[in-house]
Amino acid sequence: MPQPPPARRGTRPRNRRELILTAASDLFVKQGYSKVAMADLAGAVGITPSALYRHFKGKQEILATALAVGLEPVQTLMNALDPADPAAMADLAGCALDTRPLSLMWQREARNLAPEAYQPVRDVIRVIGRQLTDYVHGVRPDLSPADADLLAWSVIAVVSSPSFHHLDLPRPAFAQLLAELADAVLATGLPDAPPSPRRTPRPSGLAPASRREELLAQAVRMFATHGYAEVGIEDIGNAVGIAGPSVYNHWSTKLDLLVTALRRGASTLAMDTASAYRQATGPADALRRLLRSYVALSHTHPEIFGLLITDLDHLPDTELHAIRQAQHDYVSEWVHLLRLEQPHLDPIAARIRVHAVLGLANDTARTSHLQRNPAVPAAVETIGARLLGLPTPTVHQP
Repeated sequence: MPQPPPARRGTRPRNRRELILTAASDLFVKQGYSKVAMADLAGAVGITPSALYRHFKGKQEILATALAVGLEPVQTLMNALDPADPAAMADLAGCALDTRPLSLMWQREARNLAPEAYQPVRDVIRVIGRQLTDYVHGVRPDLSPADADLLAWSVIAVVSSPSFHHLDLPRPAFAQLLAELADAVLATGLPDAPPSPRRTPRPSGLAPASRREELLAQAVRMFATHGYAEVGIEDIGNAVGIAGPSVYNHWSTKLDLLVTALRRGASTLAMDTASAYRQATGPADALRRLLRSYVALSHTHPEIFGLLITDLDHLPDTELHAIRQAQHDYVSEWVHLLRLEQPHLDPIAARIRVHAVLGLANDTARTSHLQRNPAVPAAVETIGARLLGLPTPTVHQP
């Protein structure tokens, strides 16, 4: 959204609260909530910190308010969404671009909120999900409630995927592309679900024989849940039944745990890419292999993929650059294969399309109620194939 100019010191514009929220959203997205002080927010709008406290009690209230205000146009759109309106997905795509930073701010920063501030925002998002599910059911009455819910959250993942990259197109073309992708999600025929797909808690898995590996696995889970900065060595040690200082017998620093987890994730994706190129019969087959491996990995290790969104800013510059470069290179291989298969695609549009597929896999893997549905990974693979323009078996026709 357009950034209003900072007010001159000594003036009291009527929209000062709006100016504060706009500046805060921009700083939270660019620098991260934990690195932004109240003095930074005050400086961004040209006022003193004491003047800032006349409008907000503290940084948490600013974050909660910024999220709530950002969701207001989405709520307005959802309240008017009509299954009979052929422009509905175009309206949703436009709204997503108007509120582009919102999804990143929610996924990365909302865990900094106290429960009493977090829950109202979470409730609004759940209502939006239910409203979109009702819309999907209106468009696709053939779907089961679970399938309509999955497609609704898949649409949300796709239209909000630009929040996680900086690619750009002229506004009409960008909105049209997102709308086409959302319509493609809605039109996807989902595979048959496994027999009696009960929603069960995710298995906790087995503990590895190596204490070093056990500590790494536990640290990743705790970083993903609470945030890297909020987890101490004592917490990690206690979680596996040892004293905090004993962790240093296995890991030199807490940062080593985070760096190792992210390096392993990047290395696994690079190896999967090499395997796809070695085994594939052509570009479409290679894309299918990459899609299958990415969905499987993101749904098996959602915490690591979450850390790529929430905690990269804790890495030293050299490590941060290496991880960013690995991410860029991985996406570039998808784009290369996609354009080999469909040479007419614009390079930027192809990259946006790939990010939409990866965002779909990431978001569904990290959405708690979808994690419990064993039918989701296969369905996500099918939706992803459709978004990439690959032939997909259809079971439920719109």
